[in-house]
Amino acid sequence: MQGRVLIVEDVPEMSELVRTYLQLEGLEAEAAGSAEEAEALIAKTAFDLIILDLNLPGMDGFEFLQRLRRTSTVPVMIVSARDEDEDVVSALGIGADEYLTKPFSPRGLTARARALIRRYKGYSRQEDRRTLRFGAFELDLDAGTLHRGAERIPLSAKEFSVLAYLAGEKGKPRSPNEIFEAVWERKYGDVTAVGVYIQRLRRKIELDPSDPCHILTERGFGYRFDAGVAEG
Repeated sequence: MQGRVLIVEDVPEMSELVRTYLQLEGLEAEAAGSAEEAEALIAKTAFDLIILDLNLPGMDGFEFLQRLRRTSTVPVMIVSARDEDEDVVSALGIGADEYLTKPFSPRGLTARARALIRRYKGYSRQEDRRTLRFGAFELDLDAGTLHRGAERIPLSAKEFSVLAYLAGEKGKPRSPNEIFEAVWERKYGDVTAVGVYIQRLRRKIELDPSDPCHILTERGFGYRFDAGVAEG
C-alpha cells in the first residue's frame, strides 16, 4: 500500500522524525511548518492522510481542522503534546480521526497511518463490498461514500467506519466497547470517542438528531442501526 502524507508540524526535528518513520513504511511524506503553508499545499496536491499538531504558529490546529472539514474528508491524525480530555474530545468532535499524544510509539504511529490510508482509499474485503440504502441515503461500502440523492454527505474516515460497522450488524445492538474494538482495531485511545462519533453521524443523517430513527440507543446494550424503508 502506498499513500501520500502531509505532516503539519512547526518543530522541524519532530517533523523530520515523523517523515522518516513514514518513509521507512513506504509512504510519501511532505511537511508544512504552519497551517497556512499546509492549506497552500493541499490546494495543489492530493493527500491520503494529514498528521496535525495542534500548537502551531498563526492559525492553530483546531481552526485548521475546522476549515479543512468544510471541503475535505481526508483522514486527520492529531499528534500533540496536549493530552487533556477536553482537547481530545474537541478534536474528535470537529473531525479528527485519531488522536496520538507525544511522546509516541513509532510503530503505533505508522500502524494507525496505514489503517487510515487503507480505509480512505477504499480498501476492504471483497465480501464486504455492497451498497446500503436507508431513508433518502445510499451508503457505498466499496467507494467509502454516503449520498443523499445526488448530494455527497462528507464523512471522515472514522465516521464512515462507525456507520459501516453498525449498518453491517443488521439491526443488532452493539456496545460502545464492541464498536471501539471493531473500528479502532488495536483498542488504543478512549472508548468515549464512540459517543462523539455517534453524535456527529446523527447530525449528518438524522432529521432530528435528538430523536434519531437510524442510529438508535438501546439502553443497557448500546447502539443499533435501523435502515428503515429506503425512499424512492
